[in-house]
Amino acid sequence: MTETEESILIAANIPEFINQGVLWFQENQNKIRILCVKNLWWRNHIRLLEKDLKINPLSLIRELTDFGYVKTSRVLNPGEISFMGSVLTVWPINLDSPAALDFNGNLIESLTTLGKPPRSDLGTKSDLEKLEAIYTRFKPGDYVVHVDHGIGKLKGVTPDLENYFEIEYALGDKLFLPFEQTKKISLYVGFTRPKIHRLGGSLWSKVKTKAKEDVVKLAKDLLQLYAHREVSRGFSFIKETDELKNLITDFEYPETPDQTQAWREISADMENEKPMDRVLAGDVGFGKTELAVRAAFKAALSGKQTALIAPTTILARQHFDVFQNRLEKYGVNTAMLSRLNPEPENKKLAQKIKSGLIDVTIGTHRLLSKDVEFKDLGLLIIDEEQRFGVLQKEKIKKLKTNIDVLMLSATPIPRTLYLAMSNLKPISKIQTAPLGREAVATRVEKFSWDLIKSAIEFELARNGQVFFLENRIHKIGRVIDNLKKIVPQSRLAALHGRLGEKQIIGAVESFKKGETNILVSTTIIENGIDLPNANTLIVSDATRLGLSQAHQLRGRVGRRDIKAAVYFLYNPKKLTAIAQSRLAALQEFSNLGDGFKIALRDLELRGAGNILGRSQSGRINQIGLNLYCEMLSQAVEKLKS
Repeated sequence: MTETEESILIAANIPEFINQGVLWFQENQNKIRILCVKNLWWRNHIRLLEKDLKINPLSLIRELTDFGYVKTSRVLNPGEISFMGSVLTVWPINLDSPAALDFNGNLIESLTTLGKPPRSDLGTKSDLEKLEAIYTRFKPGDYVVHVDHGIGKLKGVTPDLENYFEIEYALGDKLFLPFEQTKKISLYVGFTRPKIHRLGGSLWSKVKTKAKEDVVKLAKDLLQLYAHREVSRGFSFIKETDELKNLITDFEYPETPDQTQAWREISADMENEKPMDRVLAGDVGFGKTELAVRAAFKAALSGKQTALIAPTTILARQHFDVFQNRLEKYGVNTAMLSRLNPEPENKKLAQKIKSGLIDVTIGTHRLLSKDVEFKDLGLLIIDEEQRFGVLQKEKIKKLKTNIDVLMLSATPIPRTLYLAMSNLKPISKIQTAPLGREAVATRVEKFSWDLIKSAIEFELARNGQVFFLENRIHKIGRVIDNLKKIVPQSRLAALHGRLGEKQIIGAVESFKKGETNILVSTTIIENGIDLPNANTLIVSDATRLGLSQAHQLRGRVGRRDIKAAVYFLYNPKKLTAIAQSRLAALQEFSNLGDGFKIALRDLELRGAGNILGRSQSGRINQIGLNLYCEMLSQAVEKLKS
């Protein structure tokens, strides 16, 4: 069926858009049109075509080819174009059928969407493709865990035997594993380098038996918590209202599918009588805070108060700014309780909280003080719970009784753990970066003041800002003096943990307002600083960073549609063996290949530790995270049945 259109959008044929699906484009069409006007990245990746638009058809074909579209004799698939006579046919990846543009010279005379063309049978994967898919999961040198024989090292595919993996064990033992039996092995993921086992030895059997005992105990504890939650009765929050729909529509960016799904899950939990106990996991800048804002608004509309606890004053302040900016026009009263406030002001706020005049209270562990009482607390949001101390965690536990709890985590949750715990500990994952986020250029270079000077001058010339990371506090003063000499037009500030809280907030606020354009800092910036105008990060000594830390720091820049850069620098005269291995890993990391996966693996282990608790780390090391989670899943299913 054909339909005449006044205009159509054509999205570039790139992974960021392909992964969204047609429905997402339909739901976000109005926001995308606005972003095409306001945002350079969107303008460069979306083409708006209108009836009566003047454009040379050959120029448009070149433009669409640059967008990743392929010219064919007949359009049968999304991402294809053809030009016959005066009609240009294109199947935009954001539409579920092709569109025909009828030209009169250089004028688009009509725009018509067409029905879907008949599709040929795409067939199934060949055996070779299946084997290639298996082999890409592992690479030579990987440590693997065989369910029957324990931990070994993958040497690769055997030269003499086709379709067999060769796995090396202790004392030169070797195992030849047919490709069809790859289900028996999994990639070893652990906190330390593993000890490989002997084939046929008894050690692996003992380790596995002990791990099973621990896993069964953990499964029982989890099921007990699950059963308690199932019988507990909390508060059923109101369903989606017009005000809440307006707040969601007001969000200036198109939602990613992950955000949409996570919000559905959070909203359903809140509407259920059982108290919510959900983890919302996602990388820095992936949109967790927006969902927390919606949850707090849903609570306020239901007549309930919300408390948000963050581990640092910087992070609490950032949350306060976002919540107030989003909720103020809807009449929601947001307050920040902090040691930075004068004590009389905190006392007044505490009184307002107790009387119910404050809807959303944000703060650090100051919120856990005895003088803070809520009139009717309905929702508790905890940001990065693992960063609180033991005493603070105990106080949080008491606060959590029979109220809805949403935990935010910037460390990714491993898929295996997610599957093992999906029925026991509800976890929502945001894995998709917001559209429009440019990839960050990453360079590993020898330390050079000339390189630093050119990197800073380039950034300041485009009115951007720079993070300069110097992790030794005693060197920060000297670094600032040198930067003043080589870039005299710069406005500098220092940021580190020995400053008072007011000075820390002052330095961040000054940088945020653009009063300073270079922030010389320690790794205090690793978590919780969202400054979209900072597009360059320079690390003076990258050998001191772990991969996961490098990944987190890299997330400090590239928060908008401008190409950001990270410089990991090192001193070649002071390279130890350990430093060299770190640099080699960072070099891999700069290519966003395996090094990036290793960084994510490190972060996933942290995520697993946050969910399971530190006591399980030893067992995870002994058998690997993947087998541990598989055992946990089996134990849970067995106990439930």
